[in-house]
Amino acid sequence: MHTVALDAMGGDHGAKVVAAAAKQVLDSEKNVRLILVGDQQILTEQISALGMQIGENLRIQHASQKVEMDESPAIALRTKKDSSMRVAINLVKQNEAQACVSAGNTGALMATAKFVLKTLPGIYRPAICAIMPTIKGDCYVLDLGANINSEPKHLYQFAVMGSVLVSSLTNIAKPTIGLLNIGEEEIKGDENVKATAKLLAQSELNYYGFVEGDDIFKGTVDVVVCDGFVGNVALKTTEGVAKMISHFMKQEFKRNWWTKLTGLLALPVLRSFKKRIDPREYNGASLLGLQGIVVKSHGSADEFSFANAIRVAIAECDHNVPQKISIQLEEHLIERRAI
Repeated sequence: MHTVALDAMGGDHGAKVVAAAAKQVLDSEKNVRLILVGDQQILTEQISALGMQIGENLRIQHASQKVEMDESPAIALRTKKDSSMRVAINLVKQNEAQACVSAGNTGALMATAKFVLKTLPGIYRPAICAIMPTIKGDCYVLDLGANINSEPKHLYQFAVMGSVLVSSLTNIAKPTIGLLNIGEEEIKGDENVKATAKLLAQSELNYYGFVEGDDIFKGTVDVVVCDGFVGNVALKTTEGVAKMISHFMKQEFKRNWWTKLTGLLALPVLRSFKKRIDPREYNGASLLGLQGIVVKSHGSADEFSFANAIRVAIAECDHNVPQKISIQLEEHLIERRAI
């Protein structure tokens, strides 16, 4: 049975959404124990309203503080030692939980997780990795904002971590790795990208080569590696495009009685389409490279979305992702000796 600690006070909606998501997961997953971390009174009221009871699969861990969404990571780390975020991560450190899930401040979550859990031996920087839907299936993209101005040695490690994550969670033994660039040609890109390409080409990873932004959604490769600045822009652009498409489609179908009738007839197809591009289906970004499992939920997540982030954490527990990353790094002697 895996135990997951939930930062119940983080995100835009806090305890109400986290408690409802916990119920959704516990109703479908029998071999999971959840710890709701936050204000005990608030959480007790929330679970009571949902008809839930404290027991073997659910408990509350009180935390007297909360990290605000706009709070400085440095201030949160220094002054919020009893925050729901910090206490949830501490539970992982103390082996009372195997994973932590939070919808809170991304910078504070990464800083706190790195400080408390530490990075795996040999890892320079943790990275944020998330799934994006493609024509062919799913694509895992990292880094999505944890690191800016990443060096070749960092990007190389992101590739190793992404490869391990995909091979652990899917049936793909040797995931293809693409390096995000402004073109596929070898002459394209800055010196960092070119140097990283050489490292990847010399490694035992299944390196495909340079990929462009549209390759993410074509499903050209299983893993796309990039600097955190670029990755975060790509992620937010993707979310914006999905919202724009949904908005325009609603506008068109509501234009007149004929389009409304057409929309009614097409409703099953539209629902299926919405599900395939719905960001809530893909919620849950992994903070890879830590000595423990930490999953970042979108700050505006609803209960369905947050429940999916919890399931990401459970899947990583099932497959011992941090341990596999550590082993894979040991096997990649080029990284250990040449970088």
